[in-house]
Amino acid sequence: MAVAIRLVRVIAHLFRGMAVCALVFPFIGAEARDIHIRRWSRHLLAICDVSVQITAGSAAPRQCALVVANHVSWLDIFVINALYPCRFVAKAEIRSWPLAGWLVEKAGTVFIARGNRRDLRHIFKGLVDTLKSGQRVAFFPEGTTAPQGTLLPFHANLFEAAIDSKARVQPYAITYVDDRLKPHPSVDFIGDMTFVQSMMAILKGGPIRARVTILPAIQSAGSHRRDLAAAAEKTIRTALRIPESDPPDNADIS
Repeated sequence: MAVAIRLVRVIAHLFRGMAVCALVFPFIGAEARDIHIRRWSRHLLAICDVSVQITAGSAAPRQCALVVANHVSWLDIFVINALYPCRFVAKAEIRSWPLAGWLVEKAGTVFIARGNRRDLRHIFKGLVDTLKSGQRVAFFPEGTTAPQGTLLPFHANLFEAAIDSKARVQPYAITYVDDRLKPHPSVDFIGDMTFVQSMMAILKGGPIRARVTILPAIQSAGSHRRDLAAAAEKTIRTALRIPESDPPDNADIS
C-alpha cells in the first residue's frame, strides 16, 4: 500500500510540474526557472526516498560549464538538477516517457536522435549559444545508461561546444548506494527496462543515497574534443574507482 501511495504522489507531482511549465515558465526568467526546477527535483527525489549528498573533497561547481557525468539512471537528471540546474541534452527516446518526457522537454532538455547529423548541427549551435550566455549545459557522454561499477566509452562530438564557447568542462561522478554504502540494486536502468518498471523498482527498493562528486573543471582552450572526452572519462573513472580494461576510443556520435 505504501508503494501505491508513493506512486500516486509521484504522478501528482509530475502533473504539478507540467502545470508550472505550461502556466509559469513562459512568464519568468532563467533564474526563476532554475529555482522551480531545483525545488521540483528535490521534491521528486524525496518522494522516491532518494537523498542527495555532495561528497567530501568535491570541487566548487562552475556557474558556466559543460557538465558531463556517468549515466546510471533517469534519476541522474533530477539529482544534478536538485543541486545545480542545467540545460540537458538527452537521447530522443526520453521524450516518449509517460508524463516525464513532456516535463523534461518543457524544463529545457534538448533531445538528440542518434545518427541525425542535421539535428546534431542544430543542437550544437544552441549549446554553444547557451554556454556563451553563461549557463550550464549537461549531457551524458556514454550515450546510454550503464550498470554501476562500469563506464562506457565517452562520445566526443558534443565536447566541441565547450571549445567553441570557451567554456570549461566539469565532470560529475554519480553513485547510488544503500544504507550499507553498497551499490543500490534498484537503480540500474539498463536493457529493455521501461521507465515505469524502473520507477516501480525504485519505489519498492528502499532508501537510496545519491552521492555526487564534483570534479575539477577541465580547460577547453586549445584542446581537441577527443582529448577533452578522454580527460573527462579518465577523471570520472578514477573518481568511481573503475579500472580501465581497454583503451577508450572516445568515438564521435555517428
